[in-house]
Amino acid sequence: MHVKNFEFKAKVNNLEPYENKLLTLGPVYHGLDHQTDTYFNVPNGRLKLREGNIENALINYDRADIAGSKQSDVILYKHLSNPALKKILAHQLGIKTIVDKKRKIYFINNVKFHFDSVENLGTFIEVEAIDQDGTFTTEELQQQCNHYFQFFELTQDQVIDKSYSDLILSRLVS
Repeated sequence: MHVKNFEFKAKVNNLEPYENKLLTLGPVYHGLDHQTDTYFNVPNGRLKLREGNIENALINYDRADIAGSKQSDVILYKHLSNPALKKILAHQLGIKTIVDKKRKIYFINNVKFHFDSVENLGTFIEVEAIDQDGTFTTEELQQQCNHYFQFFELTQDQVIDKSYSDLILSRLVS
């Protein structure tokens, strides 16, 4: 499945006030997912295997590392959990890094909200305006992201321009 989305990620000290604010809008709660994202060495973009109790997918994506809402072009393969897939990918590509997180997942229409506690990194809000079938223009997806950025009263200094994998790798180097 090819997916287009706009997203932003913000570092916050406490998830609870932001989650409570979202709850005033009546989102659909999908649950708490303990996710392990294994990133593999690839020549272009990013390739990760997500293993969770709610979401399991092989995800290939390209996204610029810029602050604020940004477009991601995603190819998503949802699958049943099977350790053989990870073994094959690790053997063929090598593991770049692993991200371990607990993620609360909510939806309002096509917008997905993540309240993340990431091991060794802290707490984050991630908002994704998702288009799976060409219903939304790029501009509409960006407007949705910008709306929720303002709704949460976030500031530019909270915005993270990198993926969790890049943040973990930079911690390992420094």
